[in-house]
Amino acid sequence: MDVDIGVNVSRETEDALRAFADLTVKWTARINLISKSTVSDVWTRHILDSAQLYQHAPTYDYWVDIGSGGGFPGIVMAIIGKQDRPDATFTMIESDARKSTFLRSAIRELSLNAYVQTQRIEECEPVGADVVSARALGSLQDLLPLTTRHLKPTGTALLMKGRRYKDELRPVSDDWTFDLEEYSSITDRESRILSLKRISRAA
Repeated sequence: MDVDIGVNVSRETEDALRAFADLTVKWTARINLISKSTVSDVWTRHILDSAQLYQHAPTYDYWVDIGSGGGFPGIVMAIIGKQDRPDATFTMIESDARKSTFLRSAIRELSLNAYVQTQRIEECEPVGADVVSARALGSLQDLLPLTTRHLKPTGTALLMKGRRYKDELRPVSDDWTFDLEEYSSITDRESRILSLKRISRAA
Protein backbone atom coordinates (compact mmCIF):
# COMPACT_ATOMS: atom_id res chain seq x y z
CA MET A 1 0.00 0.00 0.00
CA ASP A 2 1.23 3.50 -0.80
CA VAL A 3 -0.78 4.92 2.13
CA ASP A 4 -1.08 3.51 5.65
CA ILE A 5 -4.74 2.47 6.05
CA GLY A 6 -4.20 1.09 9.54
CA VAL A 7 -4.54 -2.52 8.39
CA ASN A 8 -1.82 -4.86 7.17
CA VAL A 9 -2.94 -6.37 3.88
CA SER A 10 -1.28 -9.17 1.95
CA ARG A 11 -0.06 -8.84 -1.61
CA GLU A 12 -3.01 -10.96 -2.68
CA THR A 13 -5.45 -8.60 -0.95
CA GLU A 14 -3.83 -5.53 -2.46
CA ASP A 15 -4.01 -7.17 -5.90
CA ALA A 16 -7.73 -7.81 -5.33
CA LEU A 17 -8.26 -4.18 -4.34
CA ARG A 18 -6.48 -3.02 -7.48
CA ALA A 19 -8.54 -5.43 -9.57
CA PHE A 20 -11.68 -3.94 -8.05
CA ALA A 21 -10.43 -0.44 -8.88
CA ASP A 22 -10.00 -1.55 -12.51
CA LEU A 23 -13.50 -3.06 -12.57
CA THR A 24 -14.93 0.17 -11.19
CA VAL A 25 -13.29 2.26 -13.90
CA LYS A 26 -14.39 -0.17 -16.60
CA TRP A 27 -18.04 -0.21 -15.50
CA THR A 28 -18.16 3.55 -14.84
CA ALA A 29 -17.88 4.04 -18.58
CA ARG A 30 -21.32 2.40 -18.81
CA ILE A 31 -23.08 3.25 -15.56
CA ASN A 32 -22.56 5.99 -13.01
CA LEU A 33 -20.63 4.18 -10.26
CA ILE A 34 -18.32 7.04 -9.34
CA SER A 35 -17.99 10.62 -10.46
CA LYS A 36 -16.15 10.95 -13.77
CA SER A 37 -13.91 13.55 -12.12
CA THR A 38 -12.57 10.93 -9.69
CA VAL A 39 -11.89 8.14 -12.21
CA SER A 40 -8.24 9.11 -12.61
CA ASP A 41 -7.77 8.98 -8.83
CA VAL A 42 -9.99 5.99 -8.04
CA TRP A 43 -7.30 4.33 -5.91
CA THR A 44 -7.03 7.15 -3.36
CA ARG A 45 -10.49 8.72 -3.59
CA HIS A 46 -12.43 5.47 -3.37
CA ILE A 47 -10.32 2.38 -2.60
CA LEU A 48 -8.06 3.79 0.11
CA ASP A 49 -10.77 6.09 1.43
CA SER A 50 -12.98 3.04 1.96
CA ALA A 51 -10.20 0.72 3.14
CA GLN A 52 -9.33 2.93 6.12
CA LEU A 53 -12.73 2.09 7.62
CA TYR A 54 -11.69 -1.48 8.37
CA GLN A 55 -9.27 -0.60 11.17
CA HIS A 56 -12.19 0.70 13.24
CA ALA A 57 -14.31 -2.46 12.96
CA PRO A 58 -14.95 -4.65 16.00
CA THR A 59 -14.79 -8.42 15.81
CA TYR A 60 -17.64 -9.46 13.52
CA ASP A 61 -19.27 -12.39 11.75
CA TYR A 62 -21.85 -10.52 9.72
CA TRP A 63 -21.30 -7.13 8.07
CA VAL A 64 -23.97 -5.18 6.19
CA ASP A 65 -23.23 -2.23 3.94
CA ILE A 66 -26.27 -0.06 3.21
CA GLY A 67 -26.71 2.01 0.07
CA SER A 68 -23.65 0.29 -1.38
CA GLY A 69 -23.69 2.03 -4.76
CA GLY A 70 -20.47 1.11 -6.54
CA GLY A 71 -19.25 -1.03 -3.64
CA PHE A 72 -17.70 1.62 -1.43
CA PRO A 73 -17.05 0.64 1.23
CA GLY A 74 -18.89 -2.73 1.01
CA ILE A 75 -16.81 -4.56 -1.60
CA VAL A 76 -13.58 -3.10 -0.20
CA MET A 77 -14.55 -4.36 3.27
CA ALA A 78 -15.34 -7.81 1.86
CA ILE A 79 -11.95 -7.96 0.11
CA ILE A 80 -10.05 -7.11 3.30
CA GLY A 81 -12.37 -9.32 5.33
CA LYS A 82 -11.59 -12.28 3.09
CA GLN A 83 -8.03 -12.09 4.43
CA ASP A 84 -8.83 -11.09 8.01
CA ARG A 85 -12.06 -13.03 8.75
CA PRO A 86 -12.52 -15.59 5.95
CA ASP A 87 -15.65 -17.12 7.50
CA ALA A 88 -17.50 -13.82 7.86
CA THR A 89 -20.38 -12.86 5.58
CA PHE A 90 -21.03 -9.52 3.89
CA THR A 91 -24.30 -8.23 2.52
CA MET A 92 -24.71 -5.16 0.35
CA ILE A 93 -28.11 -3.47 0.16
CA GLU A 94 -28.54 -1.43 -3.03
CA SER A 95 -31.82 -0.45 -4.65
CA ASP A 96 -30.40 0.40 -8.10
CA ALA A 97 -30.60 -2.71 -10.28
CA ARG A 98 -27.68 -1.77 -12.53
CA LYS A 99 -25.38 -1.10 -9.59
CA SER A 100 -26.52 -4.36 -8.02
CA THR A 101 -25.52 -6.16 -11.23
CA PHE A 102 -22.08 -4.61 -10.97
CA LEU A 103 -21.75 -5.61 -7.33
CA ARG A 104 -22.67 -9.22 -8.09
CA SER A 105 -20.16 -9.27 -10.95
CA ALA A 106 -17.40 -7.96 -8.67
CA ILE A 107 -18.28 -10.48 -5.96
CA ARG A 108 -18.12 -13.31 -8.49
CA GLU A 109 -14.86 -12.19 -10.11
CA LEU A 110 -13.14 -11.62 -6.77
CA SER A 111 -14.57 -14.78 -5.12
CA LEU A 112 -15.98 -12.94 -2.11
CA ASN A 113 -18.26 -14.34 0.58
CA ALA A 114 -20.78 -11.60 -0.09
CA TYR A 115 -24.33 -11.10 -1.30
CA VAL A 116 -26.44 -8.31 -2.76
CA GLN A 117 -30.01 -7.39 -1.91
CA THR A 118 -31.62 -5.21 -4.56
CA GLN A 119 -34.10 -3.44 -2.33
CA ARG A 120 -34.66 -0.18 -0.56
CA ILE A 121 -32.93 -0.28 2.81
CA GLU A 122 -36.12 0.39 4.75
CA GLU A 123 -37.93 -2.44 2.93
CA CYS A 124 -35.37 -5.16 3.67
CA GLU A 125 -36.09 -7.51 6.53
CA PRO A 126 -33.95 -6.59 9.56
CA VAL A 127 -30.80 -8.70 9.55
CA GLY A 128 -29.12 -8.18 12.94
CA ALA A 129 -25.62 -7.40 11.69
CA ASP A 130 -22.54 -7.00 13.88
CA VAL A 131 -21.44 -4.04 11.75
CA VAL A 132 -23.45 -1.71 9.51
CA SER A 133 -21.49 0.65 7.30
CA ALA A 134 -22.43 3.52 4.99
CA ARG A 135 -20.54 6.04 2.91
CA ALA A 136 -21.99 9.25 1.46
CA LEU A 137 -25.56 8.09 2.03
CA GLY A 138 -27.31 11.07 3.59
CA SER A 139 -27.60 12.89 6.87
CA LEU A 140 -27.43 11.22 10.26
CA GLN A 141 -31.10 12.11 10.72
CA ASP A 142 -31.89 9.85 7.77
CA LEU A 143 -29.18 7.27 8.44
CA LEU A 144 -29.87 6.33 12.05
CA PRO A 145 -33.28 4.71 11.47
CA LEU A 146 -31.87 2.74 8.52
CA THR A 147 -28.79 1.73 10.47
CA THR A 148 -30.61 0.56 13.59
CA ARG A 149 -33.05 -1.41 11.46
CA HIS A 150 -30.27 -3.79 10.42
CA LEU A 151 -27.87 -3.58 13.40
CA LYS A 152 -28.01 -5.92 16.37
CA PRO A 153 -28.29 -4.13 19.74
CA THR A 154 -24.64 -4.83 20.55
CA GLY A 155 -23.44 -3.93 17.05
CA THR A 156 -21.40 -1.03 15.70
CA ALA A 157 -22.31 1.46 12.99
CA LEU A 158 -19.38 2.82 10.96
CA LEU A 159 -20.44 5.90 9.04
CA MET A 160 -18.18 7.87 6.71
CA LYS A 161 -19.06 11.54 6.89
CA GLY A 162 -17.85 14.71 5.20
CA ARG A 163 -16.53 17.92 6.65
CA ARG A 164 -19.97 19.12 7.83
CA TYR A 165 -20.50 16.13 10.09
CA LYS A 166 -20.84 18.31 13.20
CA ASP A 167 -23.86 20.01 11.68
CA GLU A 168 -25.45 16.56 11.37
CA LEU A 169 -24.71 15.53 14.96
CA ARG A 170 -26.53 18.44 16.57
CA PRO A 171 -30.03 17.76 15.18
CA VAL A 172 -30.01 14.08 16.18
CA SER A 173 -28.93 14.66 19.78
CA ASP A 174 -32.50 15.29 20.97
CA ASP A 175 -33.97 12.17 19.34
CA TRP A 176 -31.20 9.59 19.68
CA THR A 177 -28.68 8.37 22.23
CA PHE A 178 -25.45 6.58 21.31
CA ASP A 179 -21.81 6.16 22.24
CA LEU A 180 -19.74 8.02 19.68
CA GLU A 181 -16.10 7.86 18.67
CA GLU A 182 -14.73 10.07 15.91
CA TYR A 183 -11.72 9.25 13.73
CA SER A 184 -9.96 11.53 11.27
CA SER A 185 -9.94 10.47 7.64
CA ILE A 186 -6.57 9.73 6.06
CA THR A 187 -7.76 11.03 2.68
CA ASP A 188 -9.47 14.25 3.84
CA ARG A 189 -8.38 15.74 7.16
CA GLU A 190 -11.72 17.51 7.57
CA SER A 191 -13.81 14.35 7.09
CA ARG A 192 -14.53 11.83 9.82
CA ILE A 193 -15.36 8.20 10.41
CA LEU A 194 -18.04 7.96 13.08
CA SER A 195 -18.28 4.80 15.18
CA LEU A 196 -21.63 4.56 16.94
CA LYS A 197 -22.58 1.94 19.54
CA ARG A 198 -25.57 1.42 21.82
CA ILE A 199 -27.80 3.39 19.46
CA SER A 200 -31.39 3.93 20.58
CA ARG A 201 -34.15 6.47 20.30
CA ALA A 202 -34.29 8.88 23.20
CA ALA A 203 -37.07 8.21 25.68
